[in-house]
Amino acid sequence: MTTALIVGDIQRGITDGYPFARQVVAPLTGLLPRARKAGALVVFVHFAMRDNGTDLPDGALYRSFFDAGDAFHEGSPGTELALPVSEEDVVVLKRRASAFAGTDLDLVLRARGVRDLAVAGVATSAMVTATCYDAADRGYPVTVLRDGCADSDPAVNDFLLDTVFPSRGFEVVSCAEWIGDTA
Repeated sequence: MTTALIVGDIQRGITDGYPFARQVVAPLTGLLPRARKAGALVVFVHFAMRDNGTDLPDGALYRSFFDAGDAFHEGSPGTELALPVSEEDVVVLKRRASAFAGTDLDLVLRARGVRDLAVAGVATSAMVTATCYDAADRGYPVTVLRDGCADSDPAVNDFLLDTVFPSRGFEVVSCAEWIGDTA
């Protein structure tokens, strides 16, 4: 398979601190073994900032994450993944919304011959959207996993999944539709 599953920001500081994020853990946990069995490259992307703040851009959004305590500080328990990682998976550290911004993700995908991406994670209005647009700009066809995404605002989540993503040519399917449970 020449497909990768990109799972973003499903990490302890987010699933423990933001209740909306917990709803994607079960569907993604069930999907992971099926994706691996189908030969998809599983890529986990997690967010962290340096303790000294040298990677903070101007603006209140990232400052609020930085000031929230160590949940988003590199090396803290809050940045640990909240899903089971296998030896064959790839883990990428990011410091911005997109999984591609300032990371080696594209290099890894191209080295593995990946041509198609499925994207899941939180928040739909941040990590998922930024990653999907970055992926499309790099020429990857994108599928978004509906039940693998969540946002603090359900109306925004639904608008992105039902209107924006399809209008941009992104396929939107459930985790089961993407790689079904054949067990």
